[in-house]
Amino acid sequence: MAGTRQVLFIQGGGASVHDEWDNKLFDSLRQGLGDGYEVRYPRMPEEDDPSYAKWSAAIWEEITALDDGAVVAGHSVGGTILINALAERAPGRELAAIVLIAAPFVGPGGWPSEEFDLPQNLASRLPRGVPVHVFHGLEDETAPPAHADLYVRAIPQAQLHRLPGRDHQLNSDLGEVAKVIKIDLVAQE
Repeated sequence: MAGTRQVLFIQGGGASVHDEWDNKLFDSLRQGLGDGYEVRYPRMPEEDDPSYAKWSAAIWEEITALDDGAVVAGHSVGGTILINALAERAPGRELAAIVLIAAPFVGPGGWPSEEFDLPQNLASRLPRGVPVHVFHGLEDETAPPAHADLYVRAIPQAQLHRLPGRDHQLNSDLGEVAKVIKIDLVAQE
């Protein structure tokens, strides 16, 4: 697949989310990116009861299969687990961008977790020089929009994209996400 850019899209958690909810986000992202992009959409283990240990292991398996220059994106709890996994250890390859979509913030001011808290020095633990984008619908009733602000406070280099009128699923439209991914990838060529 010479010339094909890779995007890893991690689903959110909940019963049947892979096949009945986030598949619409995957389809929208694929359509928005168009030709020249390979969008991977793995099914996370026990999606109805996300476990940091199981999901982060599955995410690392996917990341190790990516080429240099790939984009990693996660929706909802998939984004939360993705960003924490990237803060725990280096990905072992160069990433073009990290994208969080309606990701709940775990830690002070956000949601509690028995499994992990995002590290206080989150920004310095992420891969250096990799753009971070935080997308959040302002009508999100699942993960409050204030969680996006908490991410930007924890990752000052992150770019915040507030989307008026959009819910937790961003109304099944990742057109803005696709545009930003394309811009980041072109900027790195």
